[in-house]
Amino acid sequence: MKIYDISREVFSSKVFPGDPVPGHQPVLELAKGDSCNLTALTLGSHSGTHMDAPAHFVPGGKTIDQVELRRCVGSCQVVEADGSLDRDWAKSVLGTGVKRLLVKGQAQLSLEAAQELADGGLLFLGIESMTVGDPSDPGPIHRALLKAEVAVLESCDLSQVPEGRYFLVAQPLLYGGLDGAQVRPLLLEGLG
Repeated sequence: MKIYDISREVFSSKVFPGDPVPGHQPVLELAKGDSCNLTALTLGSHSGTHMDAPAHFVPGGKTIDQVELRRCVGSCQVVEADGSLDRDWAKSVLGTGVKRLLVKGQAQLSLEAAQELADGGLLFLGIESMTVGDPSDPGPIHRALLKAEVAVLESCDLSQVPEGRYFLVAQPLLYGGLDGAQVRPLLLEGLG
């Protein structure tokens, strides 16, 4: 079975403008005579490959620990797309019966496409960009998806993954009460 790790390394990943830059500092070090190595981390909840919870843009929305894991595990379709994606594109993709979707390429969803995906019952959407929304105004597209509780994965790396069906395993870290969390998503070939 072939396994694709579609995450990005946290400390070398680009960060969205205004987000905290991830860092780390030793607390204990074997080389200094301590009993073990231990590291303190600093990062934002949306650093590296991460999942947005509804609470990221929806007042009173579910937090990352409340995201239904069934949305994050199961059959998944990888499709390649670039540029602006419209409602017709979304209808076409949903017409294949897909419930979990990963978009390979530097694509930008229109608000109409996001609403179509949400209304069409999509469970999970992953993209390679740092944001599923318009970088200058990310709110409307996020809200369209997150109000429908679509699990949104951002900053994934699909560069080595051919289009096709896979089995997705992409659970967010269990950060109680937060608006997002890091994910190390995997695609398993031959099980989708």
